[in-house]
Amino acid sequence: MWAWIYSPDRLPRSYNKWIKSAAAVDHRLVMALRKMRYGEIKYGESTVESTEFLKSMCQDYNLPDSYADPQRSIPFPCEIVHMGTGKSCEYHTASRLFHSFKWAFSTYLPLNLLLSLRKPSRARTIHAISSSIKSSAFLGTFIALYYYGICLARTRLGPKILGTSASAAQQIDSGLCIMSGCAMCGWSVMLENAGRQKELGMFVAPRALATLLPRRYELKYQWRENVAFALSVAIVFTCIREQPDRVRGVFGKVLRKVMIP
Repeated sequence: MWAWIYSPDRLPRSYNKWIKSAAAVDHRLVMALRKMRYGEIKYGESTVESTEFLKSMCQDYNLPDSYADPQRSIPFPCEIVHMGTGKSCEYHTASRLFHSFKWAFSTYLPLNLLLSLRKPSRARTIHAISSSIKSSAFLGTFIALYYYGICLARTRLGPKILGTSASAAQQIDSGLCIMSGCAMCGWSVMLENAGRQKELGMFVAPRALATLLPRRYELKYQWRENVAFALSVAIVFTCIREQPDRVRGVFGKVLRKVMIP
């Protein structure tokens, strides 16, 4: 989530697009966070060019234009972050939870019901619905906690710890608020069962590592990728032969049919 805000080019394009759809955030708010991070917007200094897009955002959400002035609004009010849901950070979090759950449920339920039609039964239908509710609750909580973590740093805790000066507000909005959101949202994984937690970890870990490591190597370093791939394949093949049940999903079923006599 840190990379999605500050360096989206480090994420796979499809993954970046999916996060953008799930987050449902005004792109102008993301621009403001990036400009704060890289010093293009500074509290105590008013520059028309750097905040013009924030003024248009305030107009769209019926907020005073003064909210977009970094010389008068230190820090920018959380109402901008709430994008039209009012002043309360808690109400905004509840609204995010509801809308994110609704969005996720409308995606998960049709897919799970479609999969249950392979061998239709009442038990499979109930399982599809309950699985959709659990996954939607996880995603909705993830998004809600992310936004509430930002509000905690900006409004609830940050000013009490670091103060309300322009430099403190700059420090919070240039990274600490996003760091707080990242620290909060991960706890939503506790809503999933242990098996699902492992699957999510295996899905997210490579993408997280890709934000730290180069996505492409020079040809002279290509051997590193070859070694990593060879070791990964060797581990999976060994696991299929020794403990086949540990490789799950469609990939595991295919490998078991191919490699186990």
